[in-house]
Amino acid sequence: MELALVGLGRMGGNMTRRLARGGHLVTAVDPDPAAREALEDEPGVTTRASVADAVSALSAPRVVWLMLPAGAVTESVLGEVSGLLADGDLVVDGGNANYRDSLRHAETLEQAGLSFVDVGVSGGVWGLSEGYGLMAGGTTADIERLTPVLQTLAPAHDSGWVHAGPVGAGHFTKMVHNGIEYGAMQAIAEGFALLHARDDLVTDIPGVAEAWRYGTVIRSWLLDLTASVLADDVDLGQVAPVVADSGEGRWTALEAIDLGVPAPVITAALMQRFSSQGRGDYANQLLAMMRNSFGGHPVTSAKGSGER
Repeated sequence: MELALVGLGRMGGNMTRRLARGGHLVTAVDPDPAAREALEDEPGVTTRASVADAVSALSAPRVVWLMLPAGAVTESVLGEVSGLLADGDLVVDGGNANYRDSLRHAETLEQAGLSFVDVGVSGGVWGLSEGYGLMAGGTTADIERLTPVLQTLAPAHDSGWVHAGPVGAGHFTKMVHNGIEYGAMQAIAEGFALLHARDDLVTDIPGVAEAWRYGTVIRSWLLDLTASVLADDVDLGQVAPVVADSGEGRWTALEAIDLGVPAPVITAALMQRFSSQGRGDYANQLLAMMRNSFGGHPVTSAKGSGER
C-alpha cells in the first residue's frame, strides 16, 4: 500500500521502517529535520516536512496515519488534514488518544466525506523487530482496506492485531490495556522491592528474575524486561524514584468510576505513580504533624537533619 505517516517520534519512526521493509511505500512527515534525516536512507520511504506536501504526493484514494501526542497537536493536524483530503480518503489515528475524542473526530471527518479508524498501538521501542500489538476501531470496509498495513505492523499477519469494534473501540481497548499495564508493572515492582529488602536472605535477585521467566505463572514480557534491568543494576542507585503517568491510566480509572466497574488494582497503581511524583508529600507532612499533635510523636526535619 501507499500511505503517509505523520509523526516520526519513537513509535512513528520505527513503524515507518517496518512498513517500508514490509513492501509499503511510506511518505514520512515531520517538521523536525533530524527526524526526517534519520529515515532518508530507508528504501521505500520518502520524507516531507509538511502534511500538505505529503498529501499532494499520494495517489487517491489516500491513507494518512497519524502518530502524534493526544490533544492540541492531534487536533491541529486533523483540522489541517480534513481540508486537504477528499471523499474516499481515510484518516487513521494511531496515537494514545482518548476514545471519546476519537468518536468526535470520526463524526467531524464523516461530515467532510472522510473515513476514520482509531488504532491503539503497543510495542514501544521493540516494535520494529518484534511487531506491534494493534487494536483497531472502524467499519468493516475501512478495516479491510487497512488490513495489509495492520498485518505488516503486527508480529504476524494472522496474530497480534484485532478489529476490536466500531470507531472508538481501538482507543478504548488500548486505554484498558494500559491500565492493566500499570497494575502488572506495579505488582512486579513491589515483589522485587520485597526481595531486595531481604537481600541478606535472597542473595541472587537477578537470578530469581531470570528463573521466573520460565515455567512460572507470572512469566511475561514485562518480567523479561525486568530481568534485563536487574541483571545490569540490581540496586538501581542511579535511578530517581519518580514514575511518570502517560494519561491513559487516568482515563482508565475515570472510566471505571463512570461505569461503576471496580478497578482497585489499576487505580492503586495510578495513585502510586502520583505519590512517586511528590504529589503525596503534603498529605504525608500533615499526617506527621497530626501524629505529633495527638501523641507527641517526633517529626523528621524537612532537611533530613533529624527530628523535632
